[in-house]
Amino acid sequence: MTRILITGNMGYIGPVLIRHLRKKYPNAELIGYDVGYFANCLTNAAFFPDIQLSHQIFGDVRNFPPSLLKDIDAVIFLAAISNDPMGKQYEEITMQVNCHSAIKMAEAAKNEGVKSFVFASSCSIYGAADDAPKKENDKLNPLTAYARSKVEAEIGLEKLASESFTVTCFRFGTACGFSERLRLDLVLNDFVASALINKEITILSDGTPWRPLINVQDMARAIEFGINRQKENGGNFLAVNTGSKIWNYQIKDLAEMVAKVIPDTKVNINKDASPDKRSFRVSFDLYEKVAPHHQPLQNLEETVKTLYQNLECLNFSDKNFRNSELIRLRVLRSLQEKKLLNESLIWNWI
Repeated sequence: MTRILITGNMGYIGPVLIRHLRKKYPNAELIGYDVGYFANCLTNAAFFPDIQLSHQIFGDVRNFPPSLLKDIDAVIFLAAISNDPMGKQYEEITMQVNCHSAIKMAEAAKNEGVKSFVFASSCSIYGAADDAPKKENDKLNPLTAYARSKVEAEIGLEKLASESFTVTCFRFGTACGFSERLRLDLVLNDFVASALINKEITILSDGTPWRPLINVQDMARAIEFGINRQKENGGNFLAVNTGSKIWNYQIKDLAEMVAKVIPDTKVNINKDASPDKRSFRVSFDLYEKVAPHHQPLQNLEETVKTLYQNLECLNFSDKNFRNSELIRLRVLRSLQEKKLLNESLIWNWI
């Protein structure tokens, strides 16, 4: 029986990934390990998505018990302080969770005979870039604590890869699309919510910055590939830009697509804005080569439509959604204000 451990399964990607893996491996033992910060942030969920797991274990990856890795075939490391605003607020914790914990868990996994380690990295590690699409061997220029944590994690994980321990780091673009634990602190998801609520999208930049995006469903397909990737296909260690060249978009293109799907949406662009340094396109040629059967299937228009339809089903009407539980930083701050989490983001009763 295949046994797969998923850390950070109660985040944005987790419900989509678990559903995908359960469909692909109906008899597998799927084990979730999560600290539970966002467990109750459910959106349009017909049932508790984690019920599809064989086991759910609550815990902090900073204190992960290596005994849980016994007889595990693959580890999927999704656990993260997961965007730039959170990284700025919790810089030291971001490095602890996203980098140090991933490396420590990989070391333990290798010692326990785990065959495959999959790490969710990010295209944000390229930072400011020129007009040429960034390739995997291009210079990295991380501009934020979040991006730096991913760079350092990749460096540490590469040192652990071996003939018996395959490591795959997926450099994902900005995630988008619907999940039963939806986030609205992501550019496309924010635009859809704003169009639905305000009939207006306001772009703070001049709209020209480039972003690579990827639908969460296609992220799940990639992770499935990573679980089974053989060292003959990419080597013992593989860091790969994950997505499709058609998903390189300028910010204004995203807004215009949302306006096309959602009637009467007005797009406001700040043409006088100073240039946004976070602009880059990404080459996905390597991913197309190594994972021809796991290429992205989603498209931008359908992604927007699905987000729109699900928000409507939720009777979504919160004009203050950027200060709601759909914004991950706001959830953490709220838990701290209620004295449930301490300054290190550790539950106060632990």
